[in-house]
Amino acid sequence: MIITVTNQKGGVGKTTLASALLCDLRDRGQRVLGVDLDPQGSMSFSLGLDIDNCTTIYDVFRGQTPVDKAIASSEGIDLLPANILLSAAELEFNRPGREFLLRNQLSKVADRYDFIIIDTPPALNVLTVNAYVASDALIIPMIPEILSLLGVSQIKETIETVQHCYNSKLRVLGILLNKFNSRLTLNREVREMADQIAHQLNTKVFETVIRASVVVAEAPAHGESVLTYAPKSKPSVDFRQLVTEITGLPSSGKN
Repeated sequence: MIITVTNQKGGVGKTTLASALLCDLRDRGQRVLGVDLDPQGSMSFSLGLDIDNCTTIYDVFRGQTPVDKAIASSEGIDLLPANILLSAAELEFNRPGREFLLRNQLSKVADRYDFIIIDTPPALNVLTVNAYVASDALIIPMIPEILSLLGVSQIKETIETVQHCYNSKLRVLGILLNKFNSRLTLNREVREMADQIAHQLNTKVFETVIRASVVVAEAPAHGESVLTYAPKSKPSVDFRQLVTEITGLPSSGKN
């Protein structure tokens, strides 16, 4: 299954979510590949790769490196890394069919994996469209703020365009509320509005919410997912519960 984590607004926890999904699925015995489509390379960096000195998805898109040769491994997780060079994609990849660059490459290795998780940039550009075209499903993380909610609503048109023109099987698995505090009135109000947007996208708001904690910000500096950096923290517990909600797979038993 190929899942893209997406939201055009930055700071909503896309990379944290993508990294946590990869780590927990690995712990459950699944074969996983992470694809970093963000030129900042945050997922690659946060999972321990030296993004300035490795082959990246940009090299694959340019035809300089076969996709299987660009895959790096870190702690049992395979990764297609990214770095700042990928920021040239919007201008450089302008030929017909550019929306299928990623799908064509992943088709060569997809049978090796149970799950492929794609992290996207905070924009609705050619990289994000490539992720949607290559994917079976989307997860949309958001934080309980009005501007984050607006970002979710603006994704709807892009999703519908991709479904109509490129990938009719694409679906939205759900909207994930991140950095959530149920004691705050705004958080509860935003959840109600998120339910309305989920209805428009023919999806749901996940029952699982990710509670706020400083460990989420600390983990990437150590080259780790929050699940390995602070396995007993509230966000780690929540992320494991989310994977259970999404996949139904038995828990790894780690805590």
